[in-house]
Amino acid sequence: MTDPSTGRLPELDPDRFATHTFDGRGFDLAYVREGVGGVPLLLVHGYPETKRIWWRVIEPLAAAGFEVIVPDLRGFGESAIGPDGFHDAPASSKDLHALVHDHLGHDEVTLVAGDFGGAIIQDFALRFPEATARMVLFNSPLPILAEEMQGLRTMSTSAHDYFLWQGTEADALIAELSSETQRRRYISTFYTSRFWAHPGAFDDAAVAFHTEPFADAAKLRASWGCYESVFDRAKRSDQTLMRINPDVRALILFGPSDHVIMPDFDRAAAIVLPDHIGPFTIPACGHFLQWEAAETLINAIAGFCADLRPAS
Repeated sequence: MTDPSTGRLPELDPDRFATHTFDGRGFDLAYVREGVGGVPLLLVHGYPETKRIWWRVIEPLAAAGFEVIVPDLRGFGESAIGPDGFHDAPASSKDLHALVHDHLGHDEVTLVAGDFGGAIIQDFALRFPEATARMVLFNSPLPILAEEMQGLRTMSTSAHDYFLWQGTEADALIAELSSETQRRRYISTFYTSRFWAHPGAFDDAAVAFHTEPFADAAKLRASWGCYESVFDRAKRSDQTLMRINPDVRALILFGPSDHVIMPDFDRAAAIVLPDHIGPFTIPACGHFLQWEAAETLINAIAGFCADLRPAS
């Protein structure tokens, strides 16, 4: 239902939740925090997303007894560009640990993410195991383990032109995208014609909402740092920690309409995270599970973490 005060659907209102900032890592990291005092839950977006991709799940999760912490990664959304020039997974992993542990004072947190955010929380769980309660992972990059994953389909079915452009020709690409309209149109393809999402999952209004933060050229250029770090060691702040992790309890979910993640993500993730629930496949859902299947994700997190919440 449209909010009469704004004329927008609440899920498409950029001001729906108050935004806070944390500057403990030398730049302003923006984040939403709802349900203070509940079980800490860190929701980490990927590319090309911002904290807005979680708008459908924040309020219900807070009502279910969680303290929902939703940052914009460095260089994304309302967060500043990293002053050290790094925008890889380890840099963000360290940012998020500083946010939840040093700034918000949580000894441990449950991690939830897909896409680049999934790489970040895999790194976080290995880098900061004492701060990791549990993990919910969906539609994310995984370490490719040739022997253990023999026979699995680990190559995606999408075109990877964007991956090469953003990873090896970022300056030339941003020069080509010389207007806000061009930049937003470029980002819109990830929600529509590149078939990351299930067909029809994002209407025009939703696409406009999610592409708006990428109109800024400097921010869009910085967001490609995660791709550049794949090709250029100089773009890596540290070694990304992605390997089999038997020490974290994980819930694995999979939107199979996704053409960018490996087709056997669910089976591969079960190898990487051997102490797991699932994997569970979500029908008619693709890459952006937190938007495409919000109610399913809410219920899955609530059930997976039921024993962590105080009895009502």
